Amino acid sequence: MTASQSNLAGLSRFVFRAPNWYTSLAFALLVAAVAGVGAFDSGEADAVFSGVLFVGQDAWEGIFFIGIPTVVAGFATPWVDRFTGGRLTYNRASLLALICELVLVAALSVAGLLAYLFPMLGQEFVFDALMVGLASVFALRLLVVLAVSRSSLPLAVLPASIQTVVSAALLFVYSGTIRYMADGGSAIQAYLTPYLNQNADAPGVLSVVSPTQFALLGVLCVLYAAAVYIFLVAIDRPWRRSMGVSMLDFLRGFIGHVAEGSDELEDFFEQIGEHAVVPVTVLAFRELDGGPEKARFVLPMIHPGPMGEIGGGNLPKRVADTADGLAFPPHATAGHDFNLVTEREVERLIDAADRAHRRIEYGTEATQSVRPRSGDAKMLSQAFGDDGLLVNTFSPDFADDVEYGVGLAATREARTHGLDDVLLVDAHNCNNGLAGPDLGHVTPGSARSFDMIQAASLAGESLSAAPTGELSLGVAWEKTEWEPLEGIGPLGVRAAVAEVDGQETAYVLVDGNNMEPWLRDRTVDALAEAGLNEAEVMTTDTHVVNTVEADNQVGGAIDHGEFIETVLGVVEEARADSEPVEAGMATERAEVTVFGNDRTESLASHANAVVSVGGAFAVAVLLAVTAISVLLFFVT
Repeated sequence: MTASQSNLAGLSRFVFRAPNWYTSLAFALLVAAVAGVGAFDSGEADAVFSGVLFVGQDAWEGIFFIGIPTVVAGFATPWVDRFTGGRLTYNRASLLALICELVLVAALSVAGLLAYLFPMLGQEFVFDALMVGLASVFALRLLVVLAVSRSSLPLAVLPASIQTVVSAALLFVYSGTIRYMADGGSAIQAYLTPYLNQNADAPGVLSVVSPTQFALLGVLCVLYAAAVYIFLVAIDRPWRRSMGVSMLDFLRGFIGHVAEGSDELEDFFEQIGEHAVVPVTVLAFRELDGGPEKARFVLPMIHPGPMGEIGGGNLPKRVADTADGLAFPPHATAGHDFNLVTEREVERLIDAADRAHRRIEYGTEATQSVRPRSGDAKMLSQAFGDDGLLVNTFSPDFADDVEYGVGLAATREARTHGLDDVLLVDAHNCNNGLAGPDLGHVTPGSARSFDMIQAASLAGESLSAAPTGELSLGVAWEKTEWEPLEGIGPLGVRAAVAEVDGQETAYVLVDGNNMEPWLRDRTVDALAEAGLNEAEVMTTDTHVVNTVEADNQVGGAIDHGEFIETVLGVVEEARADSEPVEAGMATERAEVTVFGNDRTESLASHANAVVSVGGAFAVAVLLAVTAISVLLFFVT
């Protein structure tokens, strides 16, 4: 992950799951009542309702003018939006209505405070602020509907205007009712006299509601709608020109996945995806004489991202579900450019793994493990028959993903010394999160890429010349009580202990995305003290732990000592489970659709540019429409 990609991933912390609709609407009614008390001054109208069992006329006006439109918008918006081809859910629509109510409350609160401090402004100023607030609510809703539902502007106006239209209608009806109950007479006179004769008397604050204000509300809504449309077109144009896709599609899918768990983001990724051919390598262990499978290492050269269960984000769990024995799906040498665009692509990888598994030829011989080093690269290596398992780490130095090309080159280098198939694992077990401009990405041409290639060459050379012995293997796993929010996925902690001629090598796999600095080294040291000759701790790089937190490494949210004790316990269970086995490896290729070369970086760069430039542009647009709004009120 590069700095640009980390900045984009970090934006996920601002997105949260929408609360249930009834929670949002209940809170909206409470806020409306409190806001009514603070903003409205009923004046003479209080006497009319003195005998009615309400907390107060002001609170009721707040509920009527602010709360009820929010409730209506929460229920009606999804229906209208879906009728016009949109995708707003009741939870999202209710949350949007609540946010818009808070905007309206903020405008009324400020206006009410100013009217109290400066009595010369009067309650007319509060209702002027109400009109501006209602127009702002319409603009905000229009922005969200256009961004999330991707409707055309004329269609988006329908669901976007619900909250504002209902508020304006209730204002008209309620003011007429007040006059009718206060003065008597005919209903027609009570409702229409203020609009035919603006000098007519009306009780209290509602006498200031005039046709001019409703006309201004309509003008402001048109003005704000134009501003929203110009803003969206301006920030979307760079995406369409350079990438051929809409930023709004990305925004809709991103929010939909994080806030609601939808898979809309995959539709966007399919538009930018490219076809790729990737190796899928399987190393299987089974009991002697064709007995039941004991363990299966499956390594597709794919990155398990981009986040959550989108694309290949839950690839390790999907792979593990298909194995007969205990599955070990470690992290391959591939970066974010090799994210699968949809979850459906995982099936192609599983099919390739099944084909490879059927071709495996088993044997009982294996070498002891070795750990050649070159520069920062340290590669735990062991041969099973003519095939090699290589696990690379840069710990205690920080590192993130290894590029696809670097992994292919290292694998090829190991095979030049006589190995047949090679399963090359990126242990992905030491990083400092998203800090700093260099996040440890191992790219072609970097010093670390040559270190890794050289270490693979030394591993192939050592294993080809090493003596072999009978292989025994024990496995164990613990799901643990840790959750994805704590950095541990559903596969928990797994261990396989291979024993050859008295040497024990532990392969520990943690279902997480990288590890906190020094945690891997402390764990390996603890395993050495427990009697293991060699050990390595790997992570799956699962992205189910990164739905909301972009930086959620193993050890970031859990106690390190407790984690090490858990690993020791699982490894001891695996040692106790040891028995003679036979092993074999095979590789197949799968054609899948991935993000593509440099697509992730381009996507991240464009998104970050929108955040930085779009924010400044939004402020400029807001200042412009505010100035025009103030001018309109002065003119009228």
